[in-house]
Amino acid sequence: MKPVQCQVLIVGAGIIGLAIARELTRRGIRDILILEKEPSLGWHASGRNSGVLHAGMYYTPDSLKAKYCVEGNRLMKEFCRERGLTLNETGKVILGRNQTEVEALHELKRRADACGARAWLIDDKSLHELEPYAAPSLQALFSPDTAVIKPIEVLKALERELAKSKVTISYATVFQGLSETCQARTSRGVVRFEKFINAAGAHADRIAHQFGLAREYKILPFKGTYKKLAGDKTFLVRGNIYPVPDLRTPFLGVHLTRTADDEILVGPTAMPAFGRENYRAFAGWGWETLPILLRDSILMFKDRAFRRVALTEPRKYLKRFVFKEAKGLVPELSPQDLAETDHVGIRPQLIHWPTKRLVMDFVVLRDGDSLHILNPISPAFTTSLAFAKDMVAQLLG
Repeated sequence: MKPVQCQVLIVGAGIIGLAIARELTRRGIRDILILEKEPSLGWHASGRNSGVLHAGMYYTPDSLKAKYCVEGNRLMKEFCRERGLTLNETGKVILGRNQTEVEALHELKRRADACGARAWLIDDKSLHELEPYAAPSLQALFSPDTAVIKPIEVLKALERELAKSKVTISYATVFQGLSETCQARTSRGVVRFEKFINAAGAHADRIAHQFGLAREYKILPFKGTYKKLAGDKTFLVRGNIYPVPDLRTPFLGVHLTRTADDEILVGPTAMPAFGRENYRAFAGWGWETLPILLRDSILMFKDRAFRRVALTEPRKYLKRFVFKEAKGLVPELSPQDLAETDHVGIRPQLIHWPTKRLVMDFVVLRDGDSLHILNPISPAFTTSLAFAKDMVAQLLG
């Protein structure tokens, strides 16, 4: 079969890959091929997240997350408004229920100010004007710019826009490796390219390894499962009610979110998973399961923050532990108010193996005409349109 040729080859049609392709077309590049191993959009992280557009208060000011989150939030809202997509601008409150949590709220406020994110410390009276059923709090942090969208709507809108620009998305096509410089092997034949973008999400590290990059990183997947509030109790949450997170980890804790479908999701958990696509029980287990278990075991001894997560999160397979955390945010809840939901996602968390530490930020590696985006975890969807501008500028110089 004669090799296919393109100017830019992108691996991965998640939100990052699609956003970068869109930005390339805005810079006048049309000869773009995107490889997507699944038969349609949104099978993994980009289609499985809760749809929350984050406002930018969680991230240290020197991080890529902080750099792109505020602008990404604004651009994604503009994108949704211009196309008539679902956009619920509900805002968010983070509860400071004791003095220790209040001190952490002040750190979040400091980060928000440093990153240009709007966030206000409010008292208990103001909190209950926003969320009448939230737990009594010494203080709360109010984020007016947190919003909720439908991720699949956004992905499909980008797909339609790219089709008009003659960008090709080759579904059910697996990147298999490099056969030589600027030549990729795929499950549908050889592709020659001038520039290469690795936006493969949970599999990005594997592709980077084939370019001789990122050998110091390993993947440790975490599973995020949810419950939801029974239909007659959805009035208890107007927007988003969050706890103060443990800032030593990238996880935000069990929270309550009013989705774009007006369901109230309760979660997510952050349980160690046994595969990059281990959404259900033993599904997604494979040759990598044993190495992942070994990494888990090593980090139990080496990293205190990971040890805390590994010891506390697995019990949330049991509803009563999820209920306990949810009730701490909304005291009116009863155990029967939590219902089951199929909503589940995987966070493909990077570990910097020499230091045995969870990587808190995105990792961007450039090698000649290739660009590799690793650790595209929350708030990757929020940042995507702003992040894409910088990535294209780096690639094109």
